[in-house]
Amino acid sequence: MNEPNTTTDLRETVRRRYAAAAVKVTEGSSACCGPAPVEDDDNFGSTLYAAADRATLPAEAVAASLGCGNPTAVADLRAGEVVLDLGSGGGIDVLLSARRVGPTGKAYGLDMTDEMLALALANAAKAGATNVEFLKGTIEAIPLPASTVDVVISNCVINLSTDKAAVFAETYRVLKPGGRFGVSDVVADDTLTTDERAERGDYVGCIAGALSFAEYRAGLEAAGFTNVEITPTHAVADGMHSAIVRAAKPTTATDTLTTPAADDACCGVTACCTPAEQATDPSATVSEAKSAAGCACQS
Repeated sequence: MNEPNTTTDLRETVRRRYAAAAVKVTEGSSACCGPAPVEDDDNFGSTLYAAADRATLPAEAVAASLGCGNPTAVADLRAGEVVLDLGSGGGIDVLLSARRVGPTGKAYGLDMTDEMLALALANAAKAGATNVEFLKGTIEAIPLPASTVDVVISNCVINLSTDKAAVFAETYRVLKPGGRFGVSDVVADDTLTTDERAERGDYVGCIAGALSFAEYRAGLEAAGFTNVEITPTHAVADGMHSAIVRAAKPTTATDTLTTPAADDACCGVTACCTPAEQATDPSATVSEAKSAAGCACQS
C-alpha cells in the first residue's frame, strides 16, 4: 500500500481515519454493551486515563479516545482558565478540562472532522457540560483571536500535522502571555532518520510524522516558547516514545500577529477580530465569511 505523499493526501487520509473511528463509536453506542474502544492497548487509547476519570464520562467519549497519553493530568489546569484542545476528537480531554476549570472557565475543542465534532457535541450534551465549545478547523489555522487562551493541550495529534511549524506558531499566537503548552505526543529518538521512523509505522498511526526530541524542542523555541521540557513516558515502537511536552509563552511576549498582515487570513477574513478585518471573498460580508468558515469569533 502506497503512503500518501502530499499535504492534501495526508490530511485527507487522517480525516478519513478519524471519521471512521467516530462512526464506529456512534454505531456501537446502540449495542447492548455500549461502544467498544477504537484503540484498546497499553500504548494508545482510553486505558491511559485513570479509571476514576473514565467513569465520570459518557461511554462514547471514552471509546473514541485515540491518544497516546493523558494531557489533562499534566496540564495543571486551574479554576477559571480557558483551555484549548487541538484535535479534540470525541471530546474526552475537553470534558475533563471543563470539569477542572469549573464554571468560571471554558474548554474549547478544535477538530477538522465533522463526524468527530458531531460525536463530541453529543458527548458534551450527555455530560451536561455547559462551559465547552467545539470549533471546526485545522490546528495549523486556529479559529480563535490572539492572546485568548491560558492553556493549550493535545493528545497525540501534532505528529499528524504536515506543517508543525504552523501549529507551533498558531499555538503561540492564541496563548496569552504566560500561557502554557502541555501536550502528549509521539516523539522519536534523535538518532532515527525520517525513513527509519516511517519503517516503524504509518503516518495515521502517529509514527511516521513524529518529530525527534531535538526537532520538537527547536520547533517550539523557534515559535517563541521557553522552558521547553520533553519527558518520555512509554515506548510505542522501537526508538519511538509517547512523551509529555511542556512549554510556556513568556509573560513579556508581544503578539506580533495580533494585527495580522493583509495576507494572513483566518475564518475567511483578513485581520480577524480587529477593526481592519475584511472578507477574503470581495463578494461576501465579514459576517457571511465568518459564518461560512464556522468561525468562533462571529462578532
